[in-house]
Amino acid sequence: MMRTRPLKVALLGCGVVGTEVARIMTTHADDLTARIGAPVELAGIAVRRPSRVRAGVPAELITTDATALVKRDDIDVVIEVIGGIEPARTLITTAFEHGASVVSANKALLAQDGAALHAAAESHGADLYYEAAVAGAIPLVRPLRESLAGDKVNRVLGIVNGTTNFILDKMDTSGAGYSEALDEATALGYAEADPTADVEGFDAAAKAAILAGIAFHTRVRLDDVHREGMTEVTAADFASAKQMGCTIKLLAICERAADGQSVTARVHPAMIPLSHPLASVREAYNAVFIEAEAAGQLMFYGPGAGGSPTASAVLGDLVAVCRNKLGEATGPGESAYTRLPVSPMGEVVTRYHISLDVADKPGVLAQVATVFAEHDVSIDTVRQTGKDGEASLVVVTHRAPDAALSATVEALRRLDTVRGVASIMRVEGE
Repeated sequence: MMRTRPLKVALLGCGVVGTEVARIMTTHADDLTARIGAPVELAGIAVRRPSRVRAGVPAELITTDATALVKRDDIDVVIEVIGGIEPARTLITTAFEHGASVVSANKALLAQDGAALHAAAESHGADLYYEAAVAGAIPLVRPLRESLAGDKVNRVLGIVNGTTNFILDKMDTSGAGYSEALDEATALGYAEADPTADVEGFDAAAKAAILAGIAFHTRVRLDDVHREGMTEVTAADFASAKQMGCTIKLLAICERAADGQSVTARVHPAMIPLSHPLASVREAYNAVFIEAEAAGQLMFYGPGAGGSPTASAVLGDLVAVCRNKLGEATGPGESAYTRLPVSPMGEVVTRYHISLDVADKPGVLAQVATVFAEHDVSIDTVRQTGKDGEASLVVVTHRAPDAALSATVEALRRLDTVRGVASIMRVEGE
């Protein structure tokens, strides 16, 4: 029997995503009612600029008093799409205190304070859902929390930022430089006026922290994630990658150590073989590759940002949370029982692609090989070209601790025969 009293929803934020959430809730109200088992009603929308025109959004629902809205006793669910740390954190905890469950798309807040928010939700018998915080419309959080709950996930490897993937894809396919590709991404609306959060890896790092925490049942904060941006990637790097049968992607990589006693989380540009499924992810699309003990290899692909895709994930969470409300239950909360430590980047076992500018004379290769041997780093392949006293030496290593590889590069810089290190990049996906 369907409940007649509507479940009331407060919406915090009405930008690109919030406007789409409000529109879909209004135009698809009958479908949402049928799927939930009760009517769902948008009861208020908190914004900072009430005078702004929002097509299709009922003006009578707009308020600037977000605190009063989340404190209302009749609010069942709060949807938070304002982003940032404050006031989002305070508003979410206030919502829990007043009996509401929360659906959030706030990756930065969840990566920084996810444990505290989960604890607050549990203490008040409320839900905290955040599918939209990781990869837009791509279902990742729920499969990891529920579908793979009986399995052991060992690795999560993904492209989780559409802006950087668009830029790198353009550099790869058109030969454009970084600045030119960024300008195109900005013109098409893929990049913000200040693209720092995307191109320096902050956005991907927050998502990596969330994914690692869920996948490995341990607490991983944003500060635990090693982060490198992709602003130094050049056309020469892509030329080297093509010679290896690779392309370059900004990857979020979360791994369980081989002995199972620790985990790592990192974001950085990397060469991946063209045969790897992630290599074919084009334009501003996202994809995440999961390796689980029983399920094997799984890949999730789709649009990772934008108003409609992100609103789709938000509304999927809304349906789930409302169903829980009707059943007087809550969904999965934080699972951090393994309490595994997060290892620093120096302990991560990786491969390096190193391009050196060297003097073109006898004995240079022997000197370089000696430096690698002194740091216990094994060489996989080496390629040397040169003329007129100048040469280029490209070395690809076998897997070794990242600290040893980094120390090797620093020692190479000190060789008199090495004129410079043209590029350094990790190799993944093999």
